[in-house]
Amino acid sequence: MSNAAFLLPAALCLVTSCASTPEPEADGRVEPTWESIRSHEVPEWFHDAKLGIMVCWGLYSVPAWATPTGELGKIDWDVWFRRNPYAEWYWNTLKIDGSPTQRHHLATYGEDFGYLDFIPQFNEAAKSWEPERMAGQLADAGAQYVVLVSKFHDGFPLWPSGVNNPNRSASQQHAERDIVGDLTKAVRARDMRMGLYYSGGLDWSFTQTPVQTREDVSGTIPHTDEYARYADAQWRELIDCYEPDVLWNDIGYPRQGDLANMFADYYNRFPDGLINNRFETRLPEGPERHHDFVTPEYAQMDEITDHKWESCRGLGFSFGYNQVEGLEHTLSAQALIHLLVDIVSKNGNLLLDVGPRADGSIPEIQLERLRALGRWLRVNGEAIYGSRPWQRAEGKTAGGLDVRFTRKEDAIYAVLLGRPPAGEITIESVAVGDGSSVGLLGGPEVLEHRSEGGSLVVTLPSDLPEAHAYTLKIASTGDFR
Repeated sequence: MSNAAFLLPAALCLVTSCASTPEPEADGRVEPTWESIRSHEVPEWFHDAKLGIMVCWGLYSVPAWATPTGELGKIDWDVWFRRNPYAEWYWNTLKIDGSPTQRHHLATYGEDFGYLDFIPQFNEAAKSWEPERMAGQLADAGAQYVVLVSKFHDGFPLWPSGVNNPNRSASQQHAERDIVGDLTKAVRARDMRMGLYYSGGLDWSFTQTPVQTREDVSGTIPHTDEYARYADAQWRELIDCYEPDVLWNDIGYPRQGDLANMFADYYNRFPDGLINNRFETRLPEGPERHHDFVTPEYAQMDEITDHKWESCRGLGFSFGYNQVEGLEHTLSAQALIHLLVDIVSKNGNLLLDVGPRADGSIPEIQLERLRALGRWLRVNGEAIYGSRPWQRAEGKTAGGLDVRFTRKEDAIYAVLLGRPPAGEITIESVAVGDGSSVGLLGGPEVLEHRSEGGSLVVTLPSDLPEAHAYTLKIASTGDFR
């Protein structure tokens, strides 16, 4: 059975109207072998970007409910799935007998109201969504790229897919609005890159068994020829129609999938494209698959890495909008800014998630955090965008204030994570050569400084403005140590 067997009639098939991007000449082509595919290098734009924003929006945004149990990695796995704080996992948690989500659903919607009954409400709410407004809000936050959840584990695509889901009725195939297309156009109009998330591993329209343990996550991936053809066809459709800059897969992939050919074709069409590490299925047999970068979730690296990585997390405990979450569950503006600086200092990007309401509007708590991040980056972005790690990521002042370092060709940047005391500060174990200069981003370009005992002593202005972090730009004609 070919992929064509999954295609709906041409009137419903978006692929028939997609423009085709010419493939490059034969020289330098990527072949569909893992050796050839692994020769792909991470493009400079991704090294430079530093900040992306994921948009997690779907049917689960209608009930928008989860128990705010805590952050991933800080909650015992025996508790996690029954009291899952990820609102986007609503359908799975609903299936677990006795879960708080199940009790909430029965009390709110009744026992005859199923998860897919949210489809008409979602379609109606999405009619009022303004993609240009959303793209503007993400751009104002300082994002350089956006990753939209095009299909989550619930198997509901946010584009008018021409790939038929054999387990869904005609009215349940996909969203009525082309959300993927509308946001892609708006994002690129703001000069941001556009990536697409796709749940290639879990699809609860093909596997109805709920995930209740950590082992169930990979154990419920449908490794069938039917699902592999379906997932391959949808990924191909997304690539052909929307030309994503990032293929952001989640929770593995069916072992029968034709990934080698898909990856090779993608790189040949889009040499500056990227593929994340979540196509892996952790199978005992067969070669390891390919990725350009790894994606720790609600986690970050302890030190500088040679390989590129991207930390992904929500502003609260959930990726999808959770109406239960409040300020006490949400990263403060200062914690968010410090998180970004720490990640960048260690060769990472931050993929920060927002969870819109069903109508596509971003809740005010999340918007306030985005605005604060954007304000800080407009002053301090020189130390973030286009930077690379220095010889070490972390440092301290003599007064105990944490410092993070980044570099460019002509300078290093020392970001003070918090407000320093007035007057002189000493950044320990930073020595600069003769002819050096020190300035404050957003402040005086020249500050008094001296080397003392292998450390750098800087006199800060007395009228230091209020900020969550302060960046010193250290330029020198000699070597930094």
